[in-house]
Amino acid sequence: MKRTALLHAELSRAIAALGHGDMIVIGDAGLPVPDGPLRIDLALTPGIPRVADVLRVVLSEMQVERAVVAQEALDAGGGALPAWCEGQLGVAPEAVSHADFKRLSAQAKAVVRTGECTPYANIVLVSGVCF
Repeated sequence: MKRTALLHAELSRAIAALGHGDMIVIGDAGLPVPDGPLRIDLALTPGIPRVADVLRVVLSEMQVERAVVAQEALDAGGGALPAWCEGQLGVAPEAVSHADFKRLSAQAKAVVRTGECTPYANIVLVSGVCF
């Protein structure tokens, strides 16, 4: 059995397979998942699990070079970083329109669906290198 925080086999496998510049998306319950990426559905019920919880565990396993959020998520918080990612990222996220965010999601290796019901609670994580 693994000793690290991430126990979900499919998500662990997806992160292990990432190369430099590959993307993984952590999304709310309403984010449309495109046909291309692997769909990892963790949603159990509204609010469970939260994006913040999944993000924390994913960041414990993944080297992140860049992050992208929808501008609408920043606008909803008066321009501040959303509470669901505040203090977790080692990089300042880039902001794009929600439409561009959805297009970017189609290029991801995997999209993780959570039970989060906060509008625009979605983030693209771009894999970095550990050396």
